[in-house]
Amino acid sequence: MSGNGKRGRILVIGGGISGLTAAIEAAEAGADVILVEKEAFLGGRVARTNLYFPKMCPPTCGLEINLRRVKTNPRIRTLTLSTVRSISGDPGSYKATIQKAPRFVNSRCTICGDCVEVCPAERPDAFNLGLSVTKAVYLPFESAYPARFVIDEDACQGAEACGKCLEACGYGAIDLTMAPETEEVEVDAVIWATGWAPPDAAQFEGLGFGQYANVVNNVTMERLSAPNGPTGGKILRPSDGKGPDSVAFVQCAGSRDENYFKHCSGVCCVASLKQARYIREQYPEADIFIFYIDIRAPGRLEDFFSATKEDEKLSLVKGKVANITEDSSTGNLTVEAEDTLTGRRIAQAVDLVVLATGMIPNGTGDTQVEGGIALDEHGFIAMDQPKGYLAAGVAKRPVDVAACNRDATGVALKALHLSAE
Repeated sequence: MSGNGKRGRILVIGGGISGLTAAIEAAEAGADVILVEKEAFLGGRVARTNLYFPKMCPPTCGLEINLRRVKTNPRIRTLTLSTVRSISGDPGSYKATIQKAPRFVNSRCTICGDCVEVCPAERPDAFNLGLSVTKAVYLPFESAYPARFVIDEDACQGAEACGKCLEACGYGAIDLTMAPETEEVEVDAVIWATGWAPPDAAQFEGLGFGQYANVVNNVTMERLSAPNGPTGGKILRPSDGKGPDSVAFVQCAGSRDENYFKHCSGVCCVASLKQARYIREQYPEADIFIFYIDIRAPGRLEDFFSATKEDEKLSLVKGKVANITEDSSTGNLTVEAEDTLTGRRIAQAVDLVVLATGMIPNGTGDTQVEGGIALDEHGFIAMDQPKGYLAAGVAKRPVDVAACNRDATGVALKALHLSAE
């Protein structure tokens, strides 16, 4: 422990649920924490979720209290729109170089929205996976933290060509002269909470993603179901904006597959069961089909599975989907598989297909690490690392939100121990 009575200094890379939890637990135990997030907001993938399973509550249930703890803790320094470019040194004495991108909106912002009303430029809304648009000056989502607008430099026409936001802002919050900054920090330990990304499902042969409009992946389904999503929470077919009368969920899309990704993400089965409930709530008469290899719903999730499969209009088909085709005149789809329990070949016509794609690790991203970071065979950060490096949550293995919270708490305690040595 350092002479000033504090438990050292910890760098947390990633501001998703694991990074937030690790930062909060370490700071509340006395450490000084630098929390670095590449996006303009904290919350990561969880912020884009419609509901958690098994309680089926919105992400604000977990994020709101964590963000409040971040805001009120002076030991946590949050850097959004920032990336760690390099790390060098030894445990207890690391030096990290952080690149900070300009936000073009300063702390005077009151999120009044006057700048948005006059902005003439638009951009694809990354928060909604490009399914909607925002103005070049935007708030990532309604409860985003920091609670401040951000300007997309690529979409903005700039002060000389436009400058309307400058004129509209009565608080002097717009600063189009902001420039990138680089900062070096010294820390005792580093927690990698870099999370995950969905794979590009267009690479999965025969499944039609990117080829047929009505084939979507599971992260898109979350946004289509969310009240703050591109359709206001109404699940509609992308091709024609109509509600589906039948939906197929394709499990292990690209996962547990020697040709693509060998690992099982563990949460996709229950995520599809949850999304089947989304469908049922909005479309009581819709037919739902889940094509699966195995349904993995261990422990407390078994009850969630048991309750969901009681739906009389939900059919579980044990068989890996081999092909999906489209009727170009209607946009309807045919899902082809073999039911391994009966030996029958199935060609099921549906209105919408949801591919249950898994979690692909972000690893260490573009960060240059002196001596390197070991990854496992699937690209997750390996458990065996130099003493001062720790990984939390999905950075080291696929887990659900609750498991991320538990794991990040344990990792924070380990980081505190290392910092105190």
